[in-house]
Amino acid sequence: MDNRISKDEYYLSIAASVAKRSTCLRRQYGAVIIKNDEIISTGYNGAARGEPNCCDTGECWREANGIPHGEQYEKCVAVHAEQNAVISAPRSLMLNGTLYLAGFDANGELAEPAPCVICSRMIKNAGIAEIVSKSADGGIKRRKA
Repeated sequence: MDNRISKDEYYLSIAASVAKRSTCLRRQYGAVIIKNDEIISTGYNGAARGEPNCCDTGECWREANGIPHGEQYEKCVAVHAEQNAVISAPRSLMLNGTLYLAGFDANGELAEPAPCVICSRMIKNAGIAEIVSKSADGGIKRRKA
């Protein structure tokens, strides 16, 4: 079968589907943690449980105040996709696993996602070994956690 997608493409497509649940108006990210070819956990970016979502209020505070991407995360109500995936699984299941990350900009175009500094620390402490995402040219990008 020549048209069968690779495992990386398969898991990245699941992460892209998970991203569609995001409640963020700026970027929609989805994360899937895989170990031994099984899904351990998923997560998408959105407000903490019980808090109002930006998609429901119609406003992103950071966007409204001109805060660039990658700065002043503490002023954002969202929990990142990677964080939600990590906190939803026991560490013992994540050890030496792989985190697949997909993201879209507000205009719906595929972003080249990369974990922020805080998420990178959480991923490392969770014992995840590798992060896989799409590169700007559409290829697969692998990096050590």
